[in-house]
Amino acid sequence: MKAVVIDDEKNLHWRDFETPEPGADEVLIKVHATAINRADLMQRQGFYPPPPGASPIMGLECSGEIAAIGQNATRFKVGDRVCALLAGGGYAEFAAVHEGSVLPIPGGNSFANGASLPEVFATAWLNLFMEAKLQPGEKVILHAGASGVGTAAIQLCRSFGSPCFVTAGNDAKIDACVELGAESGFNRHQGSFLDKAKEFAGGDGVGVILDPVGGAYLEDNLKLLGLNGRLVLIGLMGGSKTEIDLAALMMKRIRVIGSTLRARPIAEKAQVMSQLFEKVWPKIESGEIKPIVDTVFPIEQVDEAHKLVSTDATTGKVVLSVR
Repeated sequence: MKAVVIDDEKNLHWRDFETPEPGADEVLIKVHATAINRADLMQRQGFYPPPPGASPIMGLECSGEIAAIGQNATRFKVGDRVCALLAGGGYAEFAAVHEGSVLPIPGGNSFANGASLPEVFATAWLNLFMEAKLQPGEKVILHAGASGVGTAAIQLCRSFGSPCFVTAGNDAKIDACVELGAESGFNRHQGSFLDKAKEFAGGDGVGVILDPVGGAYLEDNLKLLGLNGRLVLIGLMGGSKTEIDLAALMMKRIRVIGSTLRARPIAEKAQVMSQLFEKVWPKIESGEIKPIVDTVFPIEQVDEAHKLVSTDATTGKVVLSVR
């Protein structure tokens, strides 16, 4: 098969690579599309190596057709149209993955749409509903609201009854987020989001904040959370170190939750995917929730696609078409 390989100068090449063999509990997917995540850009630069045992190839999700099935795998048959959450290996013509991380592509959706779903919806669902235990009616703040995870989270909040406020990098992105279901938002290039977010939070504060920024936003996040509020940290784009007001945590009984998805055990990923299939996939099939795809590139243009993602100019996902 062919796959995207990183050379010593961090350049990307679409070249021959050994085709993976599915393990006993795995399926082999003939990849039609994959999608770019910021973790891929970090891995390319050497800052985010794959977990032990994972493919060294970039790519945390894919869509395609089942090409082969391991001896213990029973959920799919050859030819099924599927999408999958991967620990690595998506930037390739074939990917092997545990069957518990695989779901059917929601009816009516293309391979490009299917490739845009697994990572962002798994991340948003895991952190809002499983880690933070978001309840209907609780207010939510979503930082980086126009990102892939952000656009998924906005739709989940709207669909499951939680008003949300977003931060994003320009006014057009805020408008796009409001169209998806956010109540309001703030352009982070216009200063501190705190005052505008306080208007949304009201006197009781917000219940949950989903934050990929980290240190730079911590102080203001704590001010916005109400009693028993939960701050879920899923990234460190704004730094990993800062001071923290422990009194605020104690007085408001705030919980700060650190969360990653890629290195979680297979059983935990399977639980996330099972809940998505039960609770979210029917909403995608009905059109209530939709994939948000900004641009589709042929995988041979992966370098251009990475450059686009690094500009922060996109809303939703950038997809690579493999076939």
